[in-house]
Amino acid sequence: MSASQVARPTGDGPTTPGPPEPATEGERPGRRGGLPRCLRSARCRRWLYALAVLALLAEMAVAMVSTAVEQTPTIDEPVYVASAEVYLKERSFRYNPEHPPLGKLVIASGLVFTDAHLDADFVGSQTALGRHVLYESGNDPGRLMLYARLPVIVLTLLFGLVVLAFARDLTGPPGGLVALALYAFSPDVIANGSLATLDVPATGFLLTALWLLWRARLRPYLCLPLAGVALGAAVATKMSVLPVVPVLMLLGVLSHWHAHRTQEPDARPRTKEPDARARTKEPDTRPRRPALDARARLKLLLYGASAAVGMALIAVAVVWATYLVVDPRMRWAAPENVPDIRGTRGRIAAWLPFPEAYRDGMRIQFGFEYDIWKGFLFGRLYEGSLWYYLPAALLVKTPLGMLALWTAGSVAILAVRRLRPAAPYVLVPAALLLAVSMHGARDLGVRYAVFMPMFLAVAAAGVTLSRWRAAQWATAALVCFVAVSSLRTYPYYLPYSNEAFGGPSKTHLRLHDSNVDWGQDLGRLADHLGRRHHGERVWLVYKGAGVPSYYGIDASDPLKAPLGEVHGLLVVSDSAVAKADGRLAALLDTSTPIDDVGHSITVFRRR
Repeated sequence: MSASQVARPTGDGPTTPGPPEPATEGERPGRRGGLPRCLRSARCRRWLYALAVLALLAEMAVAMVSTAVEQTPTIDEPVYVASAEVYLKERSFRYNPEHPPLGKLVIASGLVFTDAHLDADFVGSQTALGRHVLYESGNDPGRLMLYARLPVIVLTLLFGLVVLAFARDLTGPPGGLVALALYAFSPDVIANGSLATLDVPATGFLLTALWLLWRARLRPYLCLPLAGVALGAAVATKMSVLPVVPVLMLLGVLSHWHAHRTQEPDARPRTKEPDARARTKEPDTRPRRPALDARARLKLLLYGASAAVGMALIAVAVVWATYLVVDPRMRWAAPENVPDIRGTRGRIAAWLPFPEAYRDGMRIQFGFEYDIWKGFLFGRLYEGSLWYYLPAALLVKTPLGMLALWTAGSVAILAVRRLRPAAPYVLVPAALLLAVSMHGARDLGVRYAVFMPMFLAVAAAGVTLSRWRAAQWATAALVCFVAVSSLRTYPYYLPYSNEAFGGPSKTHLRLHDSNVDWGQDLGRLADHLGRRHHGERVWLVYKGAGVPSYYGIDASDPLKAPLGEVHGLLVVSDSAVAKADGRLAALLDTSTPIDDVGHSITVFRRR
């Protein structure tokens, strides 16, 4: 025995050699196991891990805040901001009833610091109200939009911690870090998480509910009620999450069943790692779980169903609470644009135990599904919807390394025995939401599928369980590839497309609307015209909610003038270019593109 080892009593037999004493001053620290001594310390590793998490979230925060500062209002944001102001000042649901209140209450939490003016006598549509609040009431639209976007940014960062925790629970710390990296560098999450919109908050609350349901497999009485709160928050933010609610109720039953089966006195004791004995090749001497008789199974199922119903009741209570926060008296008069929806959809809207304002909002949303919308995919302009639009758009707008890790992680969840129980909690909800979204009437952007980069970031963590060193290096390389691709597109996250499709500058050739041009670059256009084309005649076709004159853009409408009079700069939003026909198509055919602004607005010269 060396001098550096001391025989220590174990308390139940002969003495055994103790661990080596720490090196004294002057001794060379050396290495063991191929790692520096500082990395062999559990405390040091925890600090390094925490620093890596903070670095990823800080990168994401910088990207979202700087994007929020630079972008002018997108098409939907003024409506949400104005509706949030009406919530604060008038306690009324009369604007934007097609969306529940919680997401707009989140936006309102930032607006309370702006003391914005709202004209109580204003009469008009919600679109006109948004323009009035931002540009016609003496408010500063830049400040108003920043304060409206900041709460959504904070929520997006917090949902990153949910992604981290969910992936850690499934695969351990390395998987959590991989999942968080994919989430933090996702161009779609950054783009939509930096806007005062509802897509990321709704999906984040839903993901939180699924994570809590997974945790309920060990602590059902704590996590199932919390899952109900998170589910209610999702439903109270956006109605598009409703189709997945039955799946979450079934998962509540499954989690309750698992929790009580594993807590039986003679059930197998759990180990920290499910496959620890298999890895050490020790014989499995643990007692086998006894089979339940039919009566016991039925009893356990009934208890699980009761717990799931309780979770659903909590979710319903959360929805009602959000409406009561806006107006405790629940005043509601159905607007004229509420359609009469019949059939299955009409019965669903009538039967749901939600406030009448919520159910009328559902009817308005169902009415949108009966409208005919224009779409644009890979250069083709069409009417209606294509079932494969969202998968194709995701293929364009997702980093290539992320696509590879999503695929590998999903395969790992299905193939690896210890991960297979997580498939209903991660893959099934994502697949169901994607299937429902694919059959929607509006082919307007991947924001309708923003759940994919959030859910599949968790699934991608499964690749870290591979014991092949080559797979581990490949995972690290793919994460770095994703990071480089995301950083290269900064700060133009909305028009992002991956390298296989030419990058952000080529996205407008394949997609339109919120994939590319959502009206976000009006401020950049004003700066561009002032720097490069000062004093030139400008003709503008702008698709967005901003007011060009507010930003100093003095432009005329080329669609209201004879073709022979349109000379000089012709500035057209790329979504308008994609849908150009008739007069605008004739103007574009006789013009030469000379520049682009933010990869969303093209500047032409017409002589």
